[in-house]
Amino acid sequence: MAYFMVTAGIILLLGAVVIREMVQQSKRRKAFRQSLYDRFGEKPQHKYTVENSQHIPGYYTRHPEDGQIDDITWNDLNMDEIYRRINYSLSATGEEYLYYLLRSPRKDRIGLQHFEQLVDWFTKHADDRVDMQMQLRELGYTGKHSLYDYIENLDALGERRNWKHHLMNAMYLPFLALAPFYFSVAVAGISVLGIWQIVSYFKDKRMMEPYIISFAYIMRLINSCEKICGMQIPSCQTEFNVMRECIQKMKGIRRGSFWVFTASDSRTSGNPLELILDYLRMMFHVDLIIFNRMVKQLRLHVEDTDRLIAQAGLLEAAISVSWFRASLTEGYCLPEFTDCEGHAELLMEEGYHVMLEHPVKNGIHADKGVLLTGSNASGKSTFLKMTAVNALLAQTVHTCAAKTYRAPFYRIYSSMALRDDLAGGESYYIVEIKALKRILDAVQDGQRVLCFVDEVLRGTNTVERIAASTQILKSLSGQNVLCVAATHDIELTELLKAEFDNYHFEEEIKDGDISFAYRLMEGKATTRNAIRLLELIGYSEEITENAFMSANHFMSTGVWKA
Repeated sequence: MAYFMVTAGIILLLGAVVIREMVQQSKRRKAFRQSLYDRFGEKPQHKYTVENSQHIPGYYTRHPEDGQIDDITWNDLNMDEIYRRINYSLSATGEEYLYYLLRSPRKDRIGLQHFEQLVDWFTKHADDRVDMQMQLRELGYTGKHSLYDYIENLDALGERRNWKHHLMNAMYLPFLALAPFYFSVAVAGISVLGIWQIVSYFKDKRMMEPYIISFAYIMRLINSCEKICGMQIPSCQTEFNVMRECIQKMKGIRRGSFWVFTASDSRTSGNPLELILDYLRMMFHVDLIIFNRMVKQLRLHVEDTDRLIAQAGLLEAAISVSWFRASLTEGYCLPEFTDCEGHAELLMEEGYHVMLEHPVKNGIHADKGVLLTGSNASGKSTFLKMTAVNALLAQTVHTCAAKTYRAPFYRIYSSMALRDDLAGGESYYIVEIKALKRILDAVQDGQRVLCFVDEVLRGTNTVERIAASTQILKSLSGQNVLCVAATHDIELTELLKAEFDNYHFEEEIKDGDISFAYRLMEGKATTRNAIRLLELIGYSEEITENAFMSANHFMSTGVWKA
């Protein structure tokens, strides 16, 4: 009697612990759900490390397309920072697809119009947005690797056959048949066979375990998409139809998956039932048999898995963009795309850089090349990046940090923040001319190009720089290309006045201090501040005065004097 009372007490205590954990989990879930309402419009709170960022390019690297943003332009524009500013995803699928989206500018309005419908719906329907986010949160992450890394490594498993497992399981039957007549022989035979099965189980199990994460993620993907398809969202019906089609084809993957995904937890949970199930796995290889079948099924449905990832990723990317727009306190606009055949133009009013806390807004209307001059630190590079980023966001997430943006669809390139290639043994100049060559090649191929160049050929001497820069920039002018270039070489403003409009930034020096308005102004720069900055920083009067005299002498005579 006392034994049963103790047992009943333990069961009640365990039940109370389980119920308490379920209540706490429910409270945490409700609190997180409420936070999705309350934090809408705040900046992202993700913390990025090497470990949790490694998977992000996964979808992009497996889906190369013509016209994607190359590494030079991506790095020039600090697009990793822009990505983190836009990313509000709660799953690896959403993070990877958003990255792919930002590196894959659209070439027509069709995809952008549908994407805008999704973003608009999630912006206006908070309950649908939060319900979708809660489902995608259940999808979660795959660890430091992309799901595609695991899928591509399926070949390393080789051909997975179950006949040997079925054969060994069948050998239990003769011993069971002997049990009524030769019990001790039957027990000995079953014991030896069981030990053999357990030893071979752990050998195969070690090979299987690295793939459990990816298989579990695919199961969550299927389950999450199945629940998402039950939502009543008219704008998402295209995605829902694709999801339903893929889920129907992949239903065989889920059959018996319980045995595989509970195996990794059973030895640490302490649950008696799970321990019993674990022994059954070891004795009969149930999870290995089901795992092998799942591998076969997944190999048949890699394309369907990819389509599910794309649909779920697109929906979560649209939610991220709705959050991003709500967080832009300086405002945003939807881009307008023009059909100007054989003509390049760009109109932007009150544009700003999304990474600046207190931006100075600038606008420009260009129907031919733009040459920017101005003092050091006056705002030229920031303007280049601001314009390029907005052009890229217009063609990827249909959002611009501006009052107005109007332009045709472009191939976007830049040559800005280049460095020596020490590993490749190439100087800065070689790296720079290769970067410019790829832009010239795109123009010669007949593509409509929008390009941004900061300090053309800064890696070589003055005479050759001006001569070569003039010819390169002339080649980047014309009907099919719009080039925005910044330079300190004031000579280019005269040499290129027929091909480029001149704009500049300037500074104000007052009471021994220098200030910048960061306002774009028409015409070429008429002031210089490099030597004055030396003076303000505290360089000796001898250095600064002699430098002024040397510069003035050159400007008046064209001859340098030391």
